[in-house]
Amino acid sequence: MEAFLVSTGIVALAEIGDKTQLLAFILAAKFRKPWPIVFGILVATLANHACAGALGAWLTSLMGPDTLRWVLGFSFIAMAIWTLIPDKFEEEDARLTRFGVFGATLIAFFLAEMGDKTQVATVFLVAQYQAFFTVVAGTTLGMMIANVPAVLLGDRIAQRMPVRLVHRIAAAIFAIVGLVTLFGAGH
Repeated sequence: MEAFLVSTGIVALAEIGDKTQLLAFILAAKFRKPWPIVFGILVATLANHACAGALGAWLTSLMGPDTLRWVLGFSFIAMAIWTLIPDKFEEEDARLTRFGVFGATLIAFFLAEMGDKTQVATVFLVAQYQAFFTVVAGTTLGMMIANVPAVLLGDRIAQRMPVRLVHRIAAAIFAIVGLVTLFGAGH
């Protein structure tokens, strides 16, 4: 349960103000068809995070427990720092209209998530908890928690969101997880 809750919370917080959330706002404004966008985000996130989770599971098979602990600890601290750096959104991410609303969302989200903080976090969380399905379910739910309101409510919530504060909270959680991992809590 811890793996699910931590994965959900970290990704939901890290996703606020992220380029994929900005993409959700843009797609919602462009197409004005929220449900195909929501389903496109869900399918893209499941596919992307399943690939990331598989990589995390594979990495755990390559390293011994002590090495893995150090790699993961420093990786989570690096994620904390990365979370504090604002994302830049590329307009090209939203220019896939020939594939329809669902297809454009699916492709744009899958590509935008490649190498993104939440994808990298999924790799590390699966490696940390060694719980592929639980972490992928949690990180996917976190993406949906952050992006579905962006699609459904759009500009009404964009101006009210304390993005800097949310990023600081997410960074603090990443840092705490990294320090707990480094100092071997539970080992």
